[in-house]
Amino acid sequence: MSAERSVVFVVDDDTSMRGALENLIGSVGLEVRAFASPQDFLRAERPDAPACLVLDVRLPGKSGLAFHEELVKAGIALPVIFITGHGDIPMSVRAMKAGAVEFLAKPFHDQEMLDAIHAALERDRARRRDAGVVAELKARYAALTEREREIMKLVAAGRANKQIAAELGISEVTVKVHRGQVMRKMRARSLADLVRMADRLGPAAAP
Repeated sequence: MSAERSVVFVVDDDTSMRGALENLIGSVGLEVRAFASPQDFLRAERPDAPACLVLDVRLPGKSGLAFHEELVKAGIALPVIFITGHGDIPMSVRAMKAGAVEFLAKPFHDQEMLDAIHAALERDRARRRDAGVVAELKARYAALTEREREIMKLVAAGRANKQIAAELGISEVTVKVHRGQVMRKMRARSLADLVRMADRLGPAAAP
C-alpha cells in the first residue's frame, strides 16, 4: 500500500454502519472521515490527497445516486463505492454507468469493501497524476505565442512546413523557426510526442 496519505470518506445515515466502516478502514491504516448526510460531507473541508467516497444508496431526502450525480456535475471527481441494503440490478447498473467503482449489498465481507477501497484510491491516484500532467502541458502551451500555437495545431494535423507557410502566408524559413520554438517550449522530443501533447490538451490545441 502507498505511504502517501489517502482519505476515505463515508456518507451513511446509519450510526452503527458508520462506526463499523470507520473501524474497518482505520484498521488498515487509512484515514477515514464519516458523515451522517451529504450536507455534512459538503460542508467539511476535503484535503488535497487521493481519496474515495463510500456512499449509502438510501439516504433521507435524497438518494446516494442523485447525490453522486450532483458531485459529478459539480466537478468533484471522487471515485465512489455504493453500499445498500436494498440493491437491485437496475440500481446497480445505473450506479456503474455513473462511474461507480463498486456496488456492494449489505451485508458485505470486510475484504470486499477493502478491495473496493484500494481500487478506488488507486483510480484517484491515477486521475490526480493525469491531471498534473495536463496542467503542466497547459502551462507550456500558455507560454507559446499566438503564431506558435497556430504552427503547433498545423504541425499536429500533419502539415508539412511548405504547406504551413502557404496557409499562413509566411516563409518556410519562418515556419521552421517557429516550429523549433514550439518543440523547445513544449519540450517535445519528436513530432509524435507533440501530436500526443496536442491530443491531451484537447480542443484548444488539437487540430
